[in-house]
Amino acid sequence: MSSEPRPSAFYTPLRYPGGKGKLVPFVKRILEANSLVDGAYVEPYAGGAAVALELLLQEYVRKIYINDISAGVAAFWRSVLDNTDALCAAISGASVTMDEWYRQREIQRQPDQHDDLTLGFSTFFLNRTNRSGILNAGVIGGKAQTGKWKIDARFNAADLVTRIHAIARVRERIEFHQQDALAFIDEIAPKLPSKSLLYLDPPYYVKGSDLYLHHYQHDDHLKIAKRIARLRTKNWIVSYDNAPEIGPMYGRFRNIVYGLSYSAQDRYQGSEIMFFSDGLVIPDTVRPMHLVA
Repeated sequence: MSSEPRPSAFYTPLRYPGGKGKLVPFVKRILEANSLVDGAYVEPYAGGAAVALELLLQEYVRKIYINDISAGVAAFWRSVLDNTDALCAAISGASVTMDEWYRQREIQRQPDQHDDLTLGFSTFFLNRTNRSGILNAGVIGGKAQTGKWKIDARFNAADLVTRIHAIARVRERIEFHQQDALAFIDEIAPKLPSKSLLYLDPPYYVKGSDLYLHHYQHDDHLKIAKRIARLRTKNWIVSYDNAPEIGPMYGRFRNIVYGLSYSAQDRYQGSEIMFFSDGLVIPDTVRPMHLVA
């Protein structure tokens, strides 16, 4: 396999901060190095599920288990899997304007007052029209739409509908949950076949409150670390922003510190850290992932 693959195609219709799709080439190498290809893949913090969907649609794994506690994100994924045509019709017919943005933002303020399709589309609309896909961020171009990019800059309806239909065609190989991550792990881990990889990407430690509606406090991160240490499945990886508080939580496990960029000229601001379960073979990194000394 080439050590310098091209950037991955987009399989998820959602934009998510963190760029975890850039880790797909390395996760593929983990699957290959540990004879886990054609097994199960699990994400307790799915979000846009960029890694899971690419692995599934490129036939690296047989089944994916994805989970997200966010009401809006969960409503979107249930709509993708269970109400595909209606969701795609809403996307295709959407008026990508500031009036619509305000209307969809109001739906987000009372998520329990709406059905999955309404809330799921609202989540999708704001994800595609807000800066960096962050639901509580401002709109692309600003409310006055005076920026270089406008509200519809990331809303290519035809392409996004195509992605959703591709996912729906393999719905029988996708199991979606809306649970707290710990509850999801407790439920799913005992059921997994030996040929499985569990990938945890908890909310960032430092900027989680800025990026996610459901972020963690220190004790929440610590609870996850303790639960992972007790996992009976031997195949797991955990990635984080490289905050000094995180290392001690996973102190006994092997790790690498890395940056993500496709160009050597990119100046990567900050770094991330990945921890590996005992016994998991750690392959060489692959671009855009590069080790940080």
